[in-house]
Amino acid sequence: MKTVYHYAVIAFIVGAIGLLFLDKIVMPLYVRSDAGRFLPDVTGMSFEKAKSTLELEGFVAKRGDVKYTSAYSAGTVIDQYPDAMQKVKPGRTVHLTIAERERMIMIPDLVGKSIRSGKLELSEVGLMVDSLISEYDADVPVDVIRWQYPRAGDYLRRGSGLTVIISKGKPPDFYQMPQLFGLSLEKAEQQLAKSQLSLGRITYRQNEDLVPYTILEQSIVSGTILDKPIPIDVTVSILDLNDVYNQLSDPKRKR
Repeated sequence: MKTVYHYAVIAFIVGAIGLLFLDKIVMPLYVRSDAGRFLPDVTGMSFEKAKSTLELEGFVAKRGDVKYTSAYSAGTVIDQYPDAMQKVKPGRTVHLTIAERERMIMIPDLVGKSIRSGKLELSEVGLMVDSLISEYDADVPVDVIRWQYPRAGDYLRRGSGLTVIISKGKPPDFYQMPQLFGLSLEKAEQQLAKSQLSLGRITYRQNEDLVPYTILEQSIVSGTILDKPIPIDVTVSILDLNDVYNQLSDPKRKR
């Protein structure tokens, strides 16, 4: 009886070993499950080097998507599919994402356009407004772009931003300095009156090339916005400085 029992135990052990051998050695050989290889990591390599590395391992490299970025050199592999260190069969095609230099975008001309239109136009080309400044400007309507930086025609990387100045319109207290140069003294006074300004000190300078009492200089540059009315000093031409004394002694000076 003991002999039968021993034979049964031995048969069980032999059978278990056989099943284990069949499962772990014979069947894998049959289905060739060991034919797979671990996929190397080729990110950070140039495409040509990545292609060579994959082919040496029995894989096929194929250019995939292109990503525009400044974080990697152009032509560098930045992603792969399947992922690295996966076990895949030889001959598998590996798709590689390649970095390319960011495209430079020509900046459109925004001056004279509304801020809404300007932002929309920038968005369409991949740019944006990152700094918006508002200033009073009597010559430019409210919310219209009067200045931009960088200027139109320059180039920026996609996603970059511009500085834009828009108009707040006419200031609440608005006095704009007119252009007086070349006008007669009388005409200059009329222009100042239209701008609610007044004539200040008059300085005379001898000049034989111009009609007497022509404005040569003005104390404030034309176009300047003033927040209050002030007297404007001018320099006028005169043929002979001796005439100045005659004009000063005459209450009705000639203009």
